[in-house]
Amino acid sequence: MTQTAPAPPAAARRIAGLALPALVVLAAEPLYVLVDTAVVGHLGREPLAALAVGGTVMSLTAWLGTVMAYGTTGRSARRFGAGDRTAAVAEGVQSSWLAFGVGVLVAVAMQFGGGALARTLVGSSGEVADAAAVWLRIAALGAPGLLLAAAGNGWLRGVQDTRRPLLFVLGPNLLSALLCPLLVYPAGLGLAGSAVANVLAQTLAGGLFTAALARERVSLRPRPRLIRQQLVLSRDLLIRGVAFQASFLSATAVASRFGAAAVGAHQIALQLWFFTALLLDALAIAAQSLVGAALGAGDEAGARALARRIGLLGGVCGVTFAVLIGAGAGVVPSLFSADPAVRDQAMVAWPWFVAMQPLAGVVFALDGVLIGAGDVRYLRNLTVVAALGGFLPAIWLAYGLDLGLGGIWAGLTLFVVLRLVALLLRMRSGGWAVVGAVR
Repeated sequence: MTQTAPAPPAAARRIAGLALPALVVLAAEPLYVLVDTAVVGHLGREPLAALAVGGTVMSLTAWLGTVMAYGTTGRSARRFGAGDRTAAVAEGVQSSWLAFGVGVLVAVAMQFGGGALARTLVGSSGEVADAAAVWLRIAALGAPGLLLAAAGNGWLRGVQDTRRPLLFVLGPNLLSALLCPLLVYPAGLGLAGSAVANVLAQTLAGGLFTAALARERVSLRPRPRLIRQQLVLSRDLLIRGVAFQASFLSATAVASRFGAAAVGAHQIALQLWFFTALLLDALAIAAQSLVGAALGAGDEAGARALARRIGLLGGVCGVTFAVLIGAGAGVVPSLFSADPAVRDQAMVAWPWFVAMQPLAGVVFALDGVLIGAGDVRYLRNLTVVAALGGFLPAIWLAYGLDLGLGGIWAGLTLFVVLRLVALLLRMRSGGWAVVGAVR
């Protein structure tokens, strides 16, 4: 069945209705991380460097959660668009079982291997590696809740419910943002207080999303067959996520080898990058839900129209962020560290950070279109090629030639450019627009 594409004002309202609440949800976690970075940054250079190392590892877990959420959103949205809400929610039940299992594995693995991983990323043993290991062992206890919240976000977005995720994420993160400085300073826990605040927020959020599933009155028993299907259909997104995280872990490892000031500055710029990326990803969330539902309902023309509009909005948002980030160059780094060496190093990365924003706005928006369409194999191949052929060689070349933080961020910009070109070619081909409840 082919339907008429929605009129532009109606399409804009539908995009805004999903993107704006998703924007708040997406902003809550990185805003807390920025608060965390600012609080720990005033403990000194070494604690900030330790947070950079440990936080990068937990960001890997969060990215894996994002992969699960995106896969769940696409599958749930297609079933919801086809008129089967029960099947859409059932996708959420099984993804939650999968998320919980992976979260427990992460928590256990970090208790035994957190120290070795921290030393590997830092490049040697010492104060930074030891502090990062302590932070990581505590923070990893929140992994089950973190991943349960990601799975919950996935199925709720698929059924186009953005109100409950708003409440379930914003509340715990606000509570944790208040607790973090109290635990770090008055309570005297120092860097460990930051990790405890993380665990409290993530566990509470995971519990709220689990309760929402229970209220749907669908079967909560695990269904291994459906879980296996989700794993098979999500393998491309998982490979894509691993490629991302290998790239960012390598970037942190290279930055660590340039010294504590460089890796501290990299932490500031990288967390701001994650923050703006997730804000831009609000459009991708809307794209996943709306494009998936349109294709599930057989509305190919509507899906194509949404893709064009969302890509354009992504570019506009990227330009806006570039202007704001450029204007804040002389002020923002000092909010996170009083160390002049760290601030100087942040300014090395800043021009690259600004320049990539408009490009990244389009990239993230079109990523969402293809994920909603289920065209994840193309995204997998694109990401792997861009990482192996662009980002990773560039940052390790920066290390070999002693190019410093500027070389690392030039590699990240190359990564974005390669993805942008390939995504525009895919949009033009139209091979992504396949209709039906299941691709």
